[in-house]
Amino acid sequence: MKKNKNFKSDHYRTEMQNLHSAIENNFHDKVSGYYFVELDPTKRETKFGHKREYSWLWALCAMFEATNEIEKIDKNANLVADIYKNMQHYYDPAPPKPGYGEYIVKLSKGQRYYDDNQWIGITGLDIYERTGKKTYFDLGKSMYDFMMTASDTTLGGGLYWRENDFETKNTCSNGPGVLVALKMYKATKKQVYLDNALNIYNWTNDKLQTPTGLFYDNIKIKDKSIGKAIFSYNSGTMLQSNVYLYEITGDKKYLERANKIADSSLAYFYGGEKFRDGYWFNGVLLRGYQHLLKYNKDLKYILGFKKCLDKALKEDKNEKGLFTSKDGAHNLVEHGGMLEILARFAYLEDHYDLGTSK
Repeated sequence: MKKNKNFKSDHYRTEMQNLHSAIENNFHDKVSGYYFVELDPTKRETKFGHKREYSWLWALCAMFEATNEIEKIDKNANLVADIYKNMQHYYDPAPPKPGYGEYIVKLSKGQRYYDDNQWIGITGLDIYERTGKKTYFDLGKSMYDFMMTASDTTLGGGLYWRENDFETKNTCSNGPGVLVALKMYKATKKQVYLDNALNIYNWTNDKLQTPTGLFYDNIKIKDKSIGKAIFSYNSGTMLQSNVYLYEITGDKKYLERANKIADSSLAYFYGGEKFRDGYWFNGVLLRGYQHLLKYNKDLKYILGFKKCLDKALKEDKNEKGLFTSKDGAHNLVEHGGMLEILARFAYLEDHYDLGTSK
């Protein structure tokens, strides 16, 4: 249902603005310019002989997407460029293709994860589509080139999870891989991108989709056993892949598949009153719900999500305006995820009647 012109609410916009201020006040280290990984210094990790007090790349991926969504509803926000600049501390030009490492390279060079780079590529290409700035197209192209180094014919195709680790192929590196390839096709109309997107898409459906239409976490190379954890973000990337494929091809089978994933995920993830997994994971599924709304006008997916969001806003927020994760931590990735969720709901409340929020 489209929003009634007389219905006015800025509830989620206000929550978004407050959370963004809280993140900047509590996580952004004004001395180094980096973001802290965790609010509590005693919970910051030590690895490879270095205390890793600053953000992992994953959390900056969350902030990159969240600030992109804020700029969509506030054209004067000007936030994306600073996050992009911050991410360059993680840039690792090592062969076979340049990419971004898991941590600040000069402090503690570590692993390169294909999914982290794909999240950056998805957001970069979205910014390019929104602004036309070539820097972000080049970023997306670079992330595509890096992720394709994860491709081989083992188990019939698919992409590995992280560089030089050949133990599993995961939905979390294949679902977003489909999206990067599809967004490159949209930007260039070069057939190779669509072909590779479909190869990854078909492999993921074949190897990792559950009988109900959701997605398992991974398949092990050694014995083909399935890691059967089911997370919201994996459903989200494959849901949105189907929406993009419907847009690109006009084939209704993709829209039917998107609706099936949406229905199954609504029951599984939002059948109760609380989020089943972390805010950032849920934010990726919300991307799929919001995109699907262009073709399926039923607000039930958004409203089911909203029920859990409103409960989190009521029960999980502390006096600093920050949120406590399931393990009791106050980490940046979950705050970036919640910030994206609130920015998306700020858009939704401007365009649809979502009812009241308590």
